[in-house]
Amino acid sequence: MEIQIKLHVGNDLTESKEVIERLVWENLSKKLDQYLNKFDKADAEWTIDLTIEKNKKGLFDAKIQANLDGDAYRFEREDYKNLDDLINHLFDHFKEALSKDK
Repeated sequence: MEIQIKLHVGNDLTESKEVIERLVWENLSKKLDQYLNKFDKADAEWTIDLTIEKNKKGLFDAKIQANLDGDAYRFEREDYKNLDDLINHLFDHFKEALSKDK
């Protein structure tokens, strides 16, 4: 299995990129690890595309587009005050979708 994570971070969030990367890996390894096992094949390709920006209100907007060995998922949230909460919330929805697919 090969996982590719693509981060698209707005210019005003470049200083937060390291924190965003850490949060993504924590969510993948702790929150989603059991749910992702069903996609874990030797030749499986995983792509997770995360886009995060600040909007005109000064709040955070983000979306996740994931392709797990041909299964596509998309989640989008807007107007979050706390960046950590936004990322964790997106991954909560991702986990919920994966649990329904079992």
